[in-house]
Amino acid sequence: MLIAYVVLVALVGLERLAELVVSMRNAAWSFARGGLEFGQAHYPLMVVLHSALLGGCVIEVLLADRPFVAALGWPMLVVVLLSQALRWWCIFTLGPQWNTRVIVVPGLPLVRHGPFRWLRHPNYLAVVAEGAALPLIHTAWVTAIAFTLLNAVLLRVRISCEESALAQLTDGASTVGQQVR
Repeated sequence: MLIAYVVLVALVGLERLAELVVSMRNAAWSFARGGLEFGQAHYPLMVVLHSALLGGCVIEVLLADRPFVAALGWPMLVVVLLSQALRWWCIFTLGPQWNTRVIVVPGLPLVRHGPFRWLRHPNYLAVVAEGAALPLIHTAWVTAIAFTLLNAVLLRVRISCEESALAQLTDGASTVGQQVR
C-alpha cells in the first residue's frame, strides 16, 4: 500500500503543476485586462506550505513507519477525491478569472454560480479537506495536524487579502483567484 500512497501523493503533485500552468495562463489574461495583484508577500509562504504538505505526507510515512489503516485510509481517499472535484469545479466556474494568486480585474462581475452560489470561498474548503485527508490516508497524523494549523493561519491572511482587494478596487463587483497552492 505504501507504493500506491507515494504514487497518489505524486499524482497530487502533478495536479498542482497543472494548476500552476492554468494559473500562469489566467494571470496573463487578467493582467492584459488591467488586473492588479495583491498579497504577493504571503504567496511564497503558501507555495512552501503546500509543497511541505506533499513532502510531509511521504516523509512521515517513511520515517515513522506509519501504517495504512483501511478504516481511516479509504474514507480519507474519498475526501481527497471529493476535494479535487470541488477544486476543479471552482477552476472551471471561474474560468480565466481563477488564479493561485490574488489578482483582481476591475469591473468584472462577482461570480455567483457553481459552488460560489453557496460559499464565498469554496476552494478553501477543498484545500482544508484535502490538507487533513491526504496525510491521513496513510496515518501521517503529524503532517495532517501541522498543515491544518499552519494553513488556518495562512488562510486567515489570504481570505482577508482577497476581501480587501475586492473592497478596495471594485466595491465587491469583481472576482479574485480562489485557489491556494
